[in-house]
Amino acid sequence: MNLKQRIVKNLTDAMKAKDAARTSTLRMVKAAFMNREIEKGSELSDDELTKMLQSLVKQRRDSIEQYDKAGRPELAAKERAEITVIDDYLPRAASTDDIERAVTEAISELGATTMKDMGTVMKAAQTKLAGLSADGRAVSEMVKKRLGS
Repeated sequence: MNLKQRIVKNLTDAMKAKDAARTSTLRMVKAAFMNREIEKGSELSDDELTKMLQSLVKQRRDSIEQYDKAGRPELAAKERAEITVIDDYLPRAASTDDIERAVTEAISELGATTMKDMGTVMKAAQTKLAGLSADGRAVSEMVKKRLGS
């Protein structure tokens, strides 16, 4: 069963179980991938679907940050709950050690020494983290820490 089929099946299960929060989130995910398929003109691969899910999580994290600044904890909690549901369909998250190892390897392979090399290091580190769900912000901070010193 591919990722799309799994999401649709779990949506049906959530509706039958009357799990309103999960149903709402999975409906949003289904609508997002259907819109993306219409734009593309064909079905999304599992890789494309995973990238779309990562994008949805990133949007929610940005929203949480905004809601926290605005003093709206109830809306931030709703976004966190959506992230929890979406995370079930993403690959294992990269640990700090995984990110540190990928950045260190990328820097040594490229011979990077200054912040001018940040873009190439980021790209190489992201490639090394393929198959894991890595937060771009965390990778960026690690690269800055290593190249800035």
